[in-house]
Amino acid sequence: MPSVVGLLEQHELAARRRVEGLREEADRIQAELAAAEEDWQEWVIARRRVGTVLAPDGESTVVEEAVSGPVAGSTSRQAPRARSQVPVWREGLAGSVLSVDYQRILTALADRDRLHQGPLTCQELAVLFGLDAVPARVEALRSKAKRLVARGWLAERQPGRFTLAQGVAGRGDGS
Repeated sequence: MPSVVGLLEQHELAARRRVEGLREEADRIQAELAAAEEDWQEWVIARRRVGTVLAPDGESTVVEEAVSGPVAGSTSRQAPRARSQVPVWREGLAGSVLSVDYQRILTALADRDRLHQGPLTCQELAVLFGLDAVPARVEALRSKAKRLVARGWLAERQPGRFTLAQGVAGRGDGS
């Protein structure tokens, strides 16, 4: 008959091995995430540079840091921003002037609008984006959604339920 201490040691060893395995997996995923974020930031830079080149002379373009932080390897020419700039929406203004997180919100609501599915709450947006629907994440989304409402990109016809404002296309590329 095995001793109680021996059984406890076996369970402890199994739990420690599981933790070590999960840590290794987490390290692998973190490395993969870092590589994916770097690739994404390179595309953000490319889009900004093309936008700058194609902008008519004298017309300013909105350059923002992605919400995840400054671009890796960015130079001092790009001033860090405390928060993303959200311009007031006007006819012909493409969603591509917004940071990636704001574009994701617009795209999600545009998809809902196109499918005639109605408004979304910030908790539903969090789940849709694959985020944990914890208060901190939901409130961060709510802050962004409220900012988009204040600037005319979104409408909040019912408290806490967001849709695209009249005339907003919702795609980052203006389509």
